[in-house]
Amino acid sequence: MNVLVRSHYLPLFSRLGPYDRSLLDRFAYDDHEVFEYWGHEASLIHSELQPLLRWRMAGDHRWTGMRHWIAAQDPATFDALHDAVLADGPLSAGELDGTDRKKGPWWGWGDTKRSLEYLFYVGRVGAVRRRNTFERAYVDPAHVLPVAVQERPTPEARDAMRALLERSARAYGVGTAKDLADYFRLPIKAARPLLDEMATDGIVERVTVEGWKQPAFVHPEAALPRRVDACALVSPFDSVMWERERIERLFGFSYRIEIYVPKPKRTYGYYVLPFLLGDRYVARVDLKADRAGSRLLVQAAHAEDGVDDLDVAERLAGELRTMATWLGLDDIAAAERGDLAPALRAALA
Repeated sequence: MNVLVRSHYLPLFSRLGPYDRSLLDRFAYDDHEVFEYWGHEASLIHSELQPLLRWRMAGDHRWTGMRHWIAAQDPATFDALHDAVLADGPLSAGELDGTDRKKGPWWGWGDTKRSLEYLFYVGRVGAVRRRNTFERAYVDPAHVLPVAVQERPTPEARDAMRALLERSARAYGVGTAKDLADYFRLPIKAARPLLDEMATDGIVERVTVEGWKQPAFVHPEAALPRRVDACALVSPFDSVMWERERIERLFGFSYRIEIYVPKPKRTYGYYVLPFLLGDRYVARVDLKADRAGSRLLVQAAHAEDGVDDLDVAERLAGELRTMATWLGLDDIAAAERGDLAPALRAALA
């Protein structure tokens, strides 16, 4: 998604503020400290975790349609593409087959692209991004992973899942079994007994959370701060937003991304970022980068119930100014749509 900025850049902006995006490019695609693979969805994942995901690479594809398509193909086709990538990569699907075109109006892929994505899923090829187009190009996995990581033994699937669940608990602090399993999209039937084992072993602790119907687990190193002074625009694809039920349980904040909703049925807008202030989500704004006009467009601004519109608008205006500068945009234009729009327009003025 490039409506505002490429989605992978936004989480670090939320946490660090206006950082140099070229550092992430170097970190990911030059130094190979992270690699691209299916974590939650398509993700940049720390390279150290690659051995913990090999069980996924060895299993069936997560998409039913892809599984059926793969089963109907000649394995020799995959082998030929694999050999071509290893010999001449990095190569895009278009470079491997210039006649291949998308089949369908939405996410349809041509056969070459499907085959490459299958090879990518099972770990036979890796992926890099073309800097100017962000197009995925496929390479020998050795090109995207440090040698020390490649040489590590492959753990048993259950041991790998336990390690991933510990990472999930460390990241979330507290969560239900479903929350923690969803962080790396682990099968919940496998995650539940593993979490029980981990609780017995002291890797996580069983807790109850007031208002939660399900029992929860907390990481032993999780700390409860005396106060939270967050001020951040949060990407809809941020890891903190992944599990929508968890966000509603923790913050009383109901969120649905409306990119895939027909325009007449949208409530808040196309590319809506929640605004986190203190320990609450207090507003949401529909943002777009008008690169030709060098403006950050606030196409709608809505406040949550019970917040001080003037205070929220002032803090949000400051965060929008910071974002506009980070994106290299000269101005901010706020539309009149949304109940927070009048206060925000005044604050920006």
